[in-house]
Amino acid sequence: MKKGVKAHGILVALRLLPYAVFVVVLVTFASLSSRFLQVQNFLNILVQAAPVAIAGIGMTFVLLTGGIDLSVGAVMYLSACILGVFFKSVAWPVGLLLMMACGSVWGALNAVFITRLRVVPFIVTLATLFIARGAALYLSNTKMIFLPKEVTGLNRLYWFGIPFAIWTLAVVLAVAWVILRETPFGRQIYAVGADPVAAEKAGLKVGRILFLVYCISGACAGMGGFVSITQVGAVSPSFALEREFAVIAAAVLGGTSLFGGRGGVGGTIFGAILIQTVNNGLVIINANPYIYPLVTAAIIFLAVLVDSLRERILKRLQARQIRVEEGGDARLASAPARLP
Repeated sequence: MKKGVKAHGILVALRLLPYAVFVVVLVTFASLSSRFLQVQNFLNILVQAAPVAIAGIGMTFVLLTGGIDLSVGAVMYLSACILGVFFKSVAWPVGLLLMMACGSVWGALNAVFITRLRVVPFIVTLATLFIARGAALYLSNTKMIFLPKEVTGLNRLYWFGIPFAIWTLAVVLAVAWVILRETPFGRQIYAVGADPVAAEKAGLKVGRILFLVYCISGACAGMGGFVSITQVGAVSPSFALEREFAVIAAAVLGGTSLFGGRGGVGGTIFGAILIQTVNNGLVIINANPYIYPLVTAAIIFLAVLVDSLRERILKRLQARQIRVEEGGDARLASAPARLP
């Protein structure tokens, strides 16, 4: 039993590790700069984290099914280019819907290859990443695209003292939370991620569920791209470049498993804030720009390591529980599997 208690203790420690890292980050940057703890700076962190958090919510849906979407950054860029080249004069709510629709269509394209042709999600979305970014570079002629002030001015729009970006994130978070926690579709997503074969045998339409989650991921990427446009003011060839890594890291840091079946959108918000807090702190202390990729890589490595360790421990605990339920030897039942 001691080993079982130890395993559960390790699981708790792994769940708390990202929060401990967040506290260390706060203390470190606060000691290096007095500006870091200012209220306005924390508001800036929330605003700047919003695009990654919104795209991360869509990514959470995909990860919960055991899939992955590497094309989200390229979809943000492509949908922004389509808006800037063909629909520059539309009202901003229409522009937002257009970018979400563009992202959703791209997500549907990913889903067709994954569900119909049975291609591995990693390969499909890696390919569509390059296709989408190449198409966007062609549409923009590799030039910077400027959008009207009606769009770029949204970054200065406040309702009840809360910026537009945070309002948008709050709405997406609320809708996603309700879908995952309060609807049959949300429970079906978790079931598919936990065991797609068992889910299909239980009568769930796994292909349709996967199709919808990739559409949701694309739509969230489009919305995240729109919010990002309001902050940067223009669409450059480097727009949302490699943003998919921050999006995935945010979801995993928040507790969503790369192996599917576990996680939630609330944790994704925390992961995005943690990543943006680190980036903000590096800027405030005027750190060497060449350090930024190293820090990002360390965060991604930490997220993957924690998730892998957690998954291995949970599998061993589950295997031991199965042996107990099957009426195995009492000594076997009381002696937990060895931890890695």
